Amino acid sequence: MAHVATNKEGHSYDENNDAQKMVFDLGAFVGDLTVEEDASSDDISLEGLQQELEECKNDDVVANILSKGTKLREYTKGVENNIRQVELDSIQDYIKESDNLVSLHDQIRDCDSILSQMETLLSGFQAEIGSISSDIKILQEKSMDMGLKLKNRKMTESKLAKFVEDIIVPPKMVDIIVDGEVNDEYMRTLEILSKKLKFVEVDLMVKTSKALKDVQPELEKLRQKAVSKVFDFIVQKLYALRKPKTNIQILQQNVLLKYKYVVSFLKEHGKEVYIEVRGAYIDTMNKVLSAHFRAYIQALEKLQLDIATSSDLIGVETRNTSLFSRGREPLKNRSAVFALGERRKILKLIMSRRRIPCLDSYLDKVNIALWPRFKMVFDLHLNSLRTANVKTLWEDDVHPHYVMRRYAEFTASLIHLNVEYGDGQLELNLERLRMAIDDLLIKLAKSFPRPKLQTVFLINNYDMTIAVLKEADPEGGKIQMHFEELLKSNTALFVEELLLEHFSDLIKFVKTRASEDPSASSEKPITVAEVEPLVKDFGSRWKAAIELMHKDVITSFSNFLCGMEILRAALTQLLLYYTRLSDSIKRIVGGSALNKDLVSISSIMYEIRKYSRTF
Repeated sequence: MAHVATNKEGHSYDENNDAQKMVFDLGAFVGDLTVEEDASSDDISLEGLQQELEECKNDDVVANILSKGTKLREYTKGVENNIRQVELDSIQDYIKESDNLVSLHDQIRDCDSILSQMETLLSGFQAEIGSISSDIKILQEKSMDMGLKLKNRKMTESKLAKFVEDIIVPPKMVDIIVDGEVNDEYMRTLEILSKKLKFVEVDLMVKTSKALKDVQPELEKLRQKAVSKVFDFIVQKLYALRKPKTNIQILQQNVLLKYKYVVSFLKEHGKEVYIEVRGAYIDTMNKVLSAHFRAYIQALEKLQLDIATSSDLIGVETRNTSLFSRGREPLKNRSAVFALGERRKILKLIMSRRRIPCLDSYLDKVNIALWPRFKMVFDLHLNSLRTANVKTLWEDDVHPHYVMRRYAEFTASLIHLNVEYGDGQLELNLERLRMAIDDLLIKLAKSFPRPKLQTVFLINNYDMTIAVLKEADPEGGKIQMHFEELLKSNTALFVEELLLEHFSDLIKFVKTRASEDPSASSEKPITVAEVEPLVKDFGSRWKAAIELMHKDVITSFSNFLCGMEILRAALTQLLLYYTRLSDSIKRIVGGSALNKDLVSISSIMYEIRKYSRTF
């Protein structure tokens, strides 16, 4: 069916006609568009025109109109004609699209029908949803009510189950308490029984329940049986402590400490039996520990050291000359009684490692109380050195003297104890003691007939004293530095004495003549004949002399390391002397004739290194 389009004047067109029939003559249909001047234009108000012209003077169109002098009404007519033409073009476009518009109209109408049906359907669906919502609300209320009832029932069931669990006595628990051995499982069962006993005693609601009347007699019987069985077990273990050669500590840790809960059970549910068990344990440990302490004290008495007595002073000769008193072993042959040894560790503290500071205040009081006595004993030692009889103390032996060793150990012990306290009064007293021992040692050294032996004696004593003092204060104190200086000076003196003993002519020449200038005019210049005997003598016996020096040092000094240091110093000094002799020969006229007899410096160095390797 052909669609028909109708315009405003009733003309109809068949849409199957040619497109040329659908084109209107818009000019004939609308007519000429003319704009006539309004007769009342003279009455238009021109107020504000000047301001608007000023605002629009920058506009290109307005400026063009004003510049060309075109009348405003003519320009307006042109604009309106253009607008009318655009309108006619738009109508023409609309007519061309009329078929599409008719199709769009039909589609809109069909869509409207469909939407009407959808509206009816949705209205019915909305009514059904309202009904369903009402049903859901009712179901929700019922569900909440049922959930609350279920929660209450679960809570009631939980409390009832706990009550039943706490008050019921399982047959297995009865079997373990009555017939089981005391072990880990037995202790776990005791814990369960203890909880049940506490539960029926504490909870007021339980006391009024009918279930308690049936269970309480059984619980009481189990309590009595458990207390009796635990008592027998503990007493049996306590008897084991009394057996001879029993390791108490292992038994306490591996047995008693392991079963400590059974004692706690007795304390809570069998007070009378617990008091009896505790008394038995105290009595047993009293006897056991008393026996152990007695044995320990007896063992300590066997290990007691022979310490110094009131008659054992530093500067006193210990040989007993009395005819009526039993001779006592000389102190010099016994252990060093003035050495501190391990006693300081016992005080400072094994106690610290074992965390036993309770004796600190006691020891402080003892220190204060013993200071006057210590001062008196210290003065006795000091006076013993000042008034010592050199003739009775002296022995024909260059090794360290026992008096010097006693002094060194006594001083080292006091220094060691004074490290952390810094008692200035004690330092002054030690300085006085050091001065006294210096005087006594010099007197003892002068008793030797030869100066060399005197020096060896002093070196041995100084070296021994330094070694003992280093053990007390590794950093070195004032007293140690004093003896180190004495050791150094006496070592230099011994080196010179040792070299003079074997190379006296060489040393005398080097010290008196080697520094002279042979070319200088003098009464007696150095000649080849003067130095030739020295060169030949040294070349013939220098190795043998060094070997003799080595043997002399080995036998003279008790400390091997100290002796080898002295030997090396002596050989180094000998090398210096011989080097000066060689330099002096080079400056003598005709001295080159002695080159064949001179010992090379490298040979002497090799020999020195050979002895250094033994060191």
